[in-house]
Amino acid sequence: MADASLNPFLRAQQAFKEAVDTLGLEPAVYEILKHPLRSFEVAVPFTRDDGSLQVFTGYRVQHNDALGPTKGGLRFHAAVTLDEVKALAMWMSVKCALLGLPYGGGKGGIACDVDQLSPREIERLSREYIRAVSLVIGPDKDIPAPDVSTNPQIMAWMVDEYSRIRGENTFGLITGKPLVIGGSAGRMDATGRGLVFATKQLATELGMAFEGSRIAIQGFGNVGSVAAEIAHAMGARIVAVSDKDGGLYNPAGLDIPDLLAYKRTHRALGGYPQAEPLGNAELLTLPVDMLFPAALENQITADNAARIRARIVGEGANGPTTPEADRILFDKGVMVVPDVLGNSGGVTVSYFEWVQNQARFYWTEAEVNQRLEAYMSQAMAAMHTMHERFGVTLRKAAYLVAVDRIAQAMRYRGWLN
Repeated sequence: MADASLNPFLRAQQAFKEAVDTLGLEPAVYEILKHPLRSFEVAVPFTRDDGSLQVFTGYRVQHNDALGPTKGGLRFHAAVTLDEVKALAMWMSVKCALLGLPYGGGKGGIACDVDQLSPREIERLSREYIRAVSLVIGPDKDIPAPDVSTNPQIMAWMVDEYSRIRGENTFGLITGKPLVIGGSAGRMDATGRGLVFATKQLATELGMAFEGSRIAIQGFGNVGSVAAEIAHAMGARIVAVSDKDGGLYNPAGLDIPDLLAYKRTHRALGGYPQAEPLGNAELLTLPVDMLFPAALENQITADNAARIRARIVGEGANGPTTPEADRILFDKGVMVVPDVLGNSGGVTVSYFEWVQNQARFYWTEAEVNQRLEAYMSQAMAAMHTMHERFGVTLRKAAYLVAVDRIAQAMRYRGWLN
């Protein structure tokens, strides 16, 4: 029998099975959810700069559309497999249902190494992929977005190609586009901002004050630096931050605007005079109220989980906490905002982008941020309620909320009869 711990698709199936069993739902719910409704494998031929033809394999998976059209990123990576894309689509179903978005989960990818392609080759590949899947995607069917090694420029090429096929501008096909062709204000900061909003709501649920709380942040890229800036502006004390080269610590609190200016000038954290140098591993075990692992996966493990002193861990990265560490933290009373919510600000603002595209009416950044906080806070409150009801981790509670909502939609639509 295949090892579920090594296969992301089997892990996703197991998580859905546990949620269905915990909720006491009819077996038909799991029978539908354990496999995607539709999986597509396509040949993507494109012309190299030297005139030769190369064919890559592309995928698009639509897991479940009971709540609405499917939604999910599109990655370009040499290691992309159908099982990986299936698992990612299933996890997107959880994210969307948890946030209360009218979407099911989707995902796509091309098995390729973009580092071996020129910009013009990437454009031709992007356009050919859209041509290959154009019959099975659309603003009311399945809506792609950026993911690993894809970006707003690639999304712009893709939406342009689809619009050419349709003979009309169809900006609602894809989210994560440049602002000038239907992108949303606030999209670039959405993931870091959403992490702060979700963690702040959990603090409220636990009776903790966010203002004045001490926060350490591992990872000072797009997610971590944005989270630091926003939390600082909301009155939290950011005592430590780090990037791949190491970090900084000041127990009195870092001046985040000054630190951001320093990093823009020096392109690194090292040498900042208002703090002590600190290692990435040491940052994780500092005496803080909240810890944001926003860098790499598998940072909190069975080896260091017992030494975590934060009361709340907010996952900005994908999979920063191993399953063994998750159990240790739960037993210690440490509450983990799981990545399925912690970094879901991006898909939430992608939904806002789609809504604006469909309405041809665009919101200000302040309006986007206000709506983002409402969605993140509501999702966290629903998770915490499930956590208290079943005595499970917030990670498992996220699946309970999502599966319950998807099951309700399938039941009303008659899928379970």
